[in-house]
Amino acid sequence: MKKAVRLDKFLADAGAGTRSEVKKFIQKGKVQVNGVPAKKSEIKVSEEDEVVLDGNRISQAPEFVYYLLHKPAGYVSATEDKRDKTVMELVASDRKGLFPVGRLDKDTEGLLLITDDGALAHELLSPKKHVDKTYYAVTDGCMTKEDVQRFADGLEIGEKNPTMPAKLEILSTRKVEETELEQYPSGWSSEIQLTIKEGKFHQVKRMTEAVGKKVVYLKRISMGVLTLPDDLKKGECPAQPGVHGKPPGRGSRKCKEFSGRRSPEKAVEKAIAATYALRPEDVPSERGFRANRQRLQNAKRCSGPFLVL
Repeated sequence: MKKAVRLDKFLADAGAGTRSEVKKFIQKGKVQVNGVPAKKSEIKVSEEDEVVLDGNRISQAPEFVYYLLHKPAGYVSATEDKRDKTVMELVASDRKGLFPVGRLDKDTEGLLLITDDGALAHELLSPKKHVDKTYYAVTDGCMTKEDVQRFADGLEIGEKNPTMPAKLEILSTRKVEETELEQYPSGWSSEIQLTIKEGKFHQVKRMTEAVGKKVVYLKRISMGVLTLPDDLKKGECPAQPGVHGKPPGRGSRKCKEFSGRRSPEKAVEKAIAATYALRPEDVPSERGFRANRQRLQNAKRCSGPFLVL
């Protein structure tokens, strides 16, 4: 049994809001402990107590939490920075130990996982794991079939070894208008999708430059089995219905949240199952979150509100 903690800390750690937010909930009489309205934030509660907020029971704080953020441009992927805004400013949580898994450049958008689960971060980032990372990009320059082969063969980008084979898909190419020449000096623009298995510094941009083109827009759309939802707006998302003891009606949140007490793999599997409305038996259990990746990626999305890791 965990030791008793302050009511405001209990609520904040459980994801009911920041410390300042939950204190206001208590002041407004929205919180009950064992059927009695709580009047003070400092009263002590434990997992044996029944804590209710707006009619929803609040569970003990999870061991790990996971946020899937649609990172906008203009934020750095760091826990703190003296000059720039960080992605942590987009996470409405006072929970300690949260960090971004990997790094997206300041001008890059897209999927970024934020968690306090170090083991899962290692699974996603370790070079030995070779987890796929897929990007959508717009380039200055006309991508060709020869470029597709060069990416597949591996490119020299100034490192000790060439890059690992990468999958380049050319989505479109076009000759730009005269009014666009400042952004596309070559006179051509290409839309591409690129999947890599490494995470070298500025790797996508450096690989593109190695074939004589330049990235003008970059967005990560997936990392392993985690995929950026089409409806997740940059830097924000709507509040989700009450799930896993989390109360509804929190208002606008900066990113979607999933939490659990399971192992890292189980937590990811559970989130995938909820996202795609799969039955529990459809979720891989023996080989972790990377097993049966293709089947999960091809599964149909459920309709209506859904939970995203």
